Amino acid sequence: MHAETWHNEAPSLPLWQRAVQGAQRHLRSSAAVVVLVLVLLPFLWMLQMAFRPAGDALSLDLVFSPTLEAFAGLWQDNFARSFGNSLLVSVLSTGLSLLLGVPAAYALSRWRFKQRRQVALWVLCTRMAPPIAFTIPFFLAFRWLGLLDSVWGLVLVYLTFNLAIVIWMMQGFFEAIPTALEEAAWMDGCSIWSAFWHVTLPLTRPGLVATAVLCFIFSWSDFFFALILTRTQAVTAPVAIVNFLQYDGWEWTKIAAAGTMVMLPVLLFTVLVRKYLVHGLTAGGVKD
Repeated sequence: MHAETWHNEAPSLPLWQRAVQGAQRHLRSSAAVVVLVLVLLPFLWMLQMAFRPAGDALSLDLVFSPTLEAFAGLWQDNFARSFGNSLLVSVLSTGLSLLLGVPAAYALSRWRFKQRRQVALWVLCTRMAPPIAFTIPFFLAFRWLGLLDSVWGLVLVYLTFNLAIVIWMMQGFFEAIPTALEEAAWMDGCSIWSAFWHVTLPLTRPGLVATAVLCFIFSWSDFFFALILTRTQAVTAPVAIVNFLQYDGWEWTKIAAAGTMVMLPVLLFTVLVRKYLVHGLTAGGVKD
């Protein structure tokens, strides 16, 4: 009895092994903190610069009197209009990309035809081309159509790129849903559209959120197309920041404040949907 009890009891580790394990845990925690600080350091530095007085922007002194004059100066310039343009373009392009891309992804995942995989690969390849390759065609086409320096022109440009992301990502989510669920809905009298809307689409909610966040970020942070295809009326926030880089000096506090404002919507959007975002980005990584 005593021998069986002795064998079932886990032997205690020597003191030096427990010390090594504790040191390893502390080392991992310290390394995680260091990496986190390094990742957040540029953002934190920009944030503190945004609250500095204009004449003290590049000072290394971390003790200063915070002020909101840089943020107030932004809204006195044309930055407010540019910020609104960015928000409008990003929301419209993301909404249209989901509206057109989700049914297309569902069709590619459910309808079996000979060149289905080739079509899906071609859709993805449209996103791989460098933006500079499309600049002149877009510029000439938009000048002929009268869409230069317009919000809808930027929406169409971002739609062409975000559509490929929506189709490619959502196709994988739809393929992970068993067709037996839709067939059961058909047996209960649902049409194809009704089964898609009430059965299939709610199950892909994490994928929809993750895809929407990516599309919004790509549209919101674009600089190249907004710089080439806009002039004054449809200038977006990333392009407007360049206006603070002037020949007689760079307005560092306004640049930092504008950068903070540009990062804020994406940060808030991601925090609000983080539960669906994490699940959506990791779904499909492990096969049953």
